[in-house]
Amino acid sequence: MEQCSTPAPPLAERKRGGGPVNESGAIRQHTPMMRQYFELKEQCPDALLFYRMGDFYELFFDDAEKAAQLLGITLTSRGQSAGRAIPMAGVPVQSVDGYLAKLVRLGERVAIGEQIGDPATAKGPVERAIVRIITPGTIIDGALLDGGQEPLLLALCPEGTRCGMAWLDAAGGHLRVREVADTAVADILARRPAAEIIAPEDTPVPAGIDPKKLQFLEKTGFQTRRCDAVLERYFGERLVGFGCNDWPLALRAAAALLNYAETRLRSSLSQIQRIHPERAEEELHLDATALRALEVVESLQGNGPTLLTLLQKTQTTMGARLLRRWLLRPLRQGPVVAARQEVVAALTQGSGPVAIQKALHGIADAERILTRIALNNASPRDLAQLRSTLQALPGLRLVIQETGNPALDVFEQRITLFVTLRTLLEKALVDTPPMTQRDGGYIRAGHDGELDRLQQLSQNLQEVLRDLEQQERQRTGIAQLKIQFNRVHGFYIEIARSYQGPIPDDYRRRQTTKNAERYINDALKAIEDQALSAESLALSRERLLFTQLLQTISPEVPALQDAMAAVAELDALSTLAERAVTLHWCAPHFVTEPVLHIHDGRHPVVEAQIGSNFVPNDLDFDEERRMLLITGPNMGGKSTYMRQTALIVLLAHIGSWVPAREAVIGPVDQIFTRIGAADDLAGGRSTFMVEMSETARILHLATAQSLVILDEIGRGTATHDGLSIAWATAEALAERGARTLFATHYFELTELDLPGLRNAHLDALTQDDQVVFLHRVESGPAAQSYGLAVARLAGVPDPVVQRARQRLRQLEESSRSSLSHTAPAQLSLFQAAPHPAVYRLSQVEPDQLSPRQALDLVYALKELARQDGL
Repeated sequence: MEQCSTPAPPLAERKRGGGPVNESGAIRQHTPMMRQYFELKEQCPDALLFYRMGDFYELFFDDAEKAAQLLGITLTSRGQSAGRAIPMAGVPVQSVDGYLAKLVRLGERVAIGEQIGDPATAKGPVERAIVRIITPGTIIDGALLDGGQEPLLLALCPEGTRCGMAWLDAAGGHLRVREVADTAVADILARRPAAEIIAPEDTPVPAGIDPKKLQFLEKTGFQTRRCDAVLERYFGERLVGFGCNDWPLALRAAAALLNYAETRLRSSLSQIQRIHPERAEEELHLDATALRALEVVESLQGNGPTLLTLLQKTQTTMGARLLRRWLLRPLRQGPVVAARQEVVAALTQGSGPVAIQKALHGIADAERILTRIALNNASPRDLAQLRSTLQALPGLRLVIQETGNPALDVFEQRITLFVTLRTLLEKALVDTPPMTQRDGGYIRAGHDGELDRLQQLSQNLQEVLRDLEQQERQRTGIAQLKIQFNRVHGFYIEIARSYQGPIPDDYRRRQTTKNAERYINDALKAIEDQALSAESLALSRERLLFTQLLQTISPEVPALQDAMAAVAELDALSTLAERAVTLHWCAPHFVTEPVLHIHDGRHPVVEAQIGSNFVPNDLDFDEERRMLLITGPNMGGKSTYMRQTALIVLLAHIGSWVPAREAVIGPVDQIFTRIGAADDLAGGRSTFMVEMSETARILHLATAQSLVILDEIGRGTATHDGLSIAWATAEALAERGARTLFATHYFELTELDLPGLRNAHLDALTQDDQVVFLHRVESGPAAQSYGLAVARLAGVPDPVVQRARQRLRQLEESSRSSLSHTAPAQLSLFQAAPHPAVYRLSQVEPDQLSPRQALDLVYALKELARQDGL
C-alpha cells in the first residue's frame, strides 16, 4: 500500500466533501499521491470517494467521517495537517459490494477511484481515475440490486404548463417517457417513485419529492440543440418510429437522462435500444391513493399480503418485475389486453402452464446481465448465467411447439436460440467460474493454446520445485533443507537453525526467522522469475480473452434483449394462467356497453387467507343502475365487497382472469378509492382534511366511465356537516354517471332518490344480544344498526354498552319529540331504526305459527324488551 507522510491541508482549506482549495499553495505541500486524491475529489464533490489503495478502498476527511458513521466502520487517521490528524476510513476491496449496497439504500452517491496504471512501471503514484459514480438511479451491479425492484432514474423537463418526464431503468435497459400537465407530475411521482431525480436549475420542487433524491443540473443540459445531438447519437432515424415525436419536452428529458447516466457510468448506454412512450389514453388510471387502499403492491399493515404477493409465482426475476409493472400500469381494454388474455386462455388448456413454468425455471436475470455486457462490466459468473439461460431456450421452445396453440406462435418466433453464441460460451468458460476476474480460473482449458501453455508452466511449478529441492539436498548434504513460497518473500530455501554445518557459498540470505534461516540462489531465482512471469502473463491472457468474449457478445445484445423480453412476458402470462387454474378464476368478457356484471365475485387476497369461508357476492351495473348505496354493520364486509370489485376490474385490465364465476366489463378509464384515512402530520393535514382532499380529487376527475369506491364520506367532522357533504357527493357522482360503490352509516342517505341509485346492505343476524355477520349483499337498505352489538363483540365492557343503549334511546326519543312539533328542514340525523322486537314481529307470519311457536315468540320478544331496559 502506498504511504503518505506529508500532512494533508487543514479542514478550512478544503471544499465541500473534502477537496482542497487551491489558494495559498496548500496542495503543493503534499505528496503526489494526496495531490492525486484531491484532483479526483474535485471531480465528484457530492459523492463519497472510494480511493483504491492496494487491497482497500480508502476515504479521507469529511468522506471518512461520514462513511464511518453510516457504515459503522472504524475511523482512523493518516498523517498530520496543521497539527491535526487527517480522518481516514477504509473497506476491503473483496467485500466492497456490501458497503456500497448499504450506502445506495441510504441514498448516497459513491465515486470509485480505481487504479488504472501498472504499479510495476509507475513512477510515483499509480495512475488512478474515477471509473464510475454509483448513484441510487444508475445501479447496474448485480450485488447491489434487488431482483424484484427497479431503481428508476427520473428526469423532469418543465416548460410553461407542461412537463416532460423520462424514466430510466439502467440495469434493465428500459427508457420510458411521457408528457403531462405540470399539475399531474406530483400524482405520477406518487404512483411511480424514483430512486433519483434530475431537473433543470430553478425548477419548482413538485409536492411529495424527497429533497435528497433531487439533483438540479445546468439548464444547458436540457436545451433542444444539445438534446437533439444526444438522441441522434443513440437512435438516429429510429427515433421517428418510437411514436413520441409530438412530445418535445419528454424527448429532452430523455436526452438529459441519458447524458447524466453516461457521466455516472462512464460509458455510453448501448443497452438502451428504444424509447417506450406512455400515453394516458391507453391506461386504466389508478392514482397512488387507489394503489395503496387496494393493497396492490404494498400492504397497509407493512408486511401483510398484497395482490402482487398473491400473483407472484413467476419463475424468473425478469417476469416478476414485468408483472409488477403491469399491476402499476394496467391498460384499457384493447388489442394488448386481448392478446394477453388469449395467451392466458391458451395456457389454461390441456396440462395447463406447468410445462412452460418448468421450462422457465432456472433462467437467469439475463435482462440485467445483458446491460452489464453492453457496459463492459460483466463478470465471469454473469457469462456463465447467460450460458445457462441460452441452454434452457431450446427446451422452452420445444414446450411452446408442443402446446400447438397458435396464440403462442409469437413467442416461438421471438425466442431465438443463439446457437453459435451458446456454443462459444460452452467452449470458453469453465463450468463454475469465479465471481471476479481477479485471480483467473474462468477460461476453460483447450479454448486458447497460449493460455494453456502459460497455465501449464505455472501448474508444473510444484514438480519443478520438488526436483530442485531433492537436488539441493543431495548437493549440500543438508537433509532438513526445504524449498517453499509465500506471497511476501517469494521463493526461498529454508534451513532450520538446528543445522550447524556449512552453508553453500551460492546461498544468499533472504530472511531470518525464529526457527530458520531463509536463502535464495541463482537456480531458485530463475525459477521464481519464470513462475511469477507465467502467472502474470496467464492472468493478463485470461483478461484479454474475456474482453474478446464481451466484444463478441455485444453486437448480439439487442437481439438477446428482444428474446429475454419475450421470456419475461411468457413467464408473467404463464403465472397468470397458473393463478387462474389454481384459484378457480374465470375469463372476463370485455364489452363496449357501459356495464359491469360480476357473478359470485371474491376478494382474491382475503379469500386466499380464509379459504372456503369466503362469501362471494354479485354486482350488477348498467345504464339504469350506476350507484350502489351500501349500508350495514361494521365488519359486515362492505369494504371487502367494494375492494374486490376494484381488484376484479384491475386484474382484467392487465390481461388476467378474475376471481368470479362470471365477469362482464364495459369501458373503464379510471379507478378511484376513498377508503379510510390517516393524519398527514408532516404535511399539516388532519384525517378529515386528507379525506376531503381525496374526495375532491374524485369529484374533479371522475367520468361516466370511472369506477369510484367511497367508504364513509363525512365521518371525520360534525354530523350535520358530514351528512351534508356525503349527500352532495352522492348527488354529484350520480349526475356524472360514474359507476359508484358508496358505503355509509348515514341511514338518511338511503332516502335519496337519484337517477341510477340503488340501495344494498350487508346482512347480519342478532340473537341473544350477539351479532352474526353473513357477509351477503342484499337489496335494500339495512333494517337496523348493529353498532352496539359490534362494540360488545369488540370487548367494550357491558356497563358501557348498556349506558350507550340508554343514551341512544334518549336521543331517539328526543328526535321523535322534535319531529312531532316542527317540520324538519332535513331528515333527522338520529332517525330511529326499528326496535329488534318490532323487526322480529315484522318477519313473522302469525297464521303459520303453532301454539308452541307462538309461546316461544312471546318469550323471545319479552327477552328483547328486557335487554333494552323496558
